[in-house]
Amino acid sequence: MRSGFVALAGRPNVGKSTLVNALCRGKVVITSDKPQTTRRRILGVANGDGYQLVLADLPGFQRPLDDLTERMQRAVDVAFDDVDAILFVLSARERIGGGDRFIAKRVFAVGKPVVIVVNKVDRLKPGHVASQIQTAAGLGDFLALHPVSAKTGDGVEELREELVGLLPEGPLYFPPEQRTDLSPELQIAELIREKALVLTKEEVPHAITVELLELGEKVARANLLVETESQKQILVGKRGSMVREIGTRARPEIEQLLGRHVFLDLQVKVRPRWRRDHGLLERLGI
Repeated sequence: MRSGFVALAGRPNVGKSTLVNALCRGKVVITSDKPQTTRRRILGVANGDGYQLVLADLPGFQRPLDDLTERMQRAVDVAFDDVDAILFVLSARERIGGGDRFIAKRVFAVGKPVVIVVNKVDRLKPGHVASQIQTAAGLGDFLALHPVSAKTGDGVEELREELVGLLPEGPLYFPPEQRTDLSPELQIAELIREKALVLTKEEVPHAITVELLELGEKVARANLLVETESQKQILVGKRGSMVREIGTRARPEIEQLLGRHVFLDLQVKVRPRWRRDHGLLERLGI
């Protein structure tokens, strides 16, 4: 039995969470096109014949601006201590530059095998992809380099096989039916936040968090927290249209997670400067 841990590193919005879902063959972590979607370390579990691959999805490397982003960066800093390999994710659609080189310096200094992934290669010209691969190959002493599209699945199977081959012999760290270390309560809060991220833009996504207040047999109640009254108005929408749409999109996935029908009660509340509120961040598990 092969088992072990692989941590993902990369700039925000290079597709780390989508890649975790693809490697786990199903949705484990939320995704959006907004940077800072991932705010905590989340483990995704990929089980197969004779192996258990545990993937640590992490926030993107960033300069801390407040208590929230400081905690996010701290989660990244300590994530590489007890892993068997590191998956360094780059985007084929963006120039590989100083930010990537900074992360590469940190990643290659850990002393663990590094597999480079050039993600988002779908619908790009072969010459462009080849150029990005060549640039990526110059970032450090990597073990393997894989061009993939986490969105379409191209190259994901080969990448999974590569990672499994790096795992040592070991036990099952999670029961075979468990796909993440997040509690159902945190998964529900994340699913609600995902739908809010999809439907909002500009500064609003960064100012949104979700606190689950109650999870019963027939009802789930949660507060969507924002920092200003104007953000609340956007999230509520005209006559409540936006918050209703968030609930409509989130409820099917929540019911699939729980295996039962629930009434989803969402309220939008203003919590000024919540990103600097130590107590709230602790309650949110960040």
